[in-house]
Amino acid sequence: MPRERVIEIDGSRVHGISSLYAELNRVFMPGESWTLGESLDALDDLLYGGFGVLDGSEPVRVRWRDAATARTALGNETTKAYLRQKLARPEVYATAPAQRALHELEAGRGETYFDLVVRVFRDHANIELILA
Repeated sequence: MPRERVIEIDGSRVHGISSLYAELNRVFMPGESWTLGESLDALDDLLYGGFGVLDGSEPVRVRWRDAATARTALGNETTKAYLRQKLARPEVYATAPAQRALHELEAGRGETYFDLVVRVFRDHANIELILA
């Protein structure tokens, strides 16, 4: 029986959204001539496999070391700034969902960018995400 592959994300390298994607590219895209864009949709596509280090629906364990550092870096303030950037570009982004998400965060109930990233990982049944 083949061993399950273990991939490690280093949360100490994450200081914001850009550095998150730099870390994801370092871990999942070594040797590729292109990099993953700063997008939750791009992350979702990556996790389906077929490029980078993932090969389709193989079982993979992703251990996110120092996840607490990444959780803090991708917390409320970073997420509010991200949502405000979306709201500033209504020609590109749907503003109603971004406005609702910002309102929820301001009320202390919303999902942070970290939460959204974790949800993307957990939407892939073949990937076991371990926050360490």
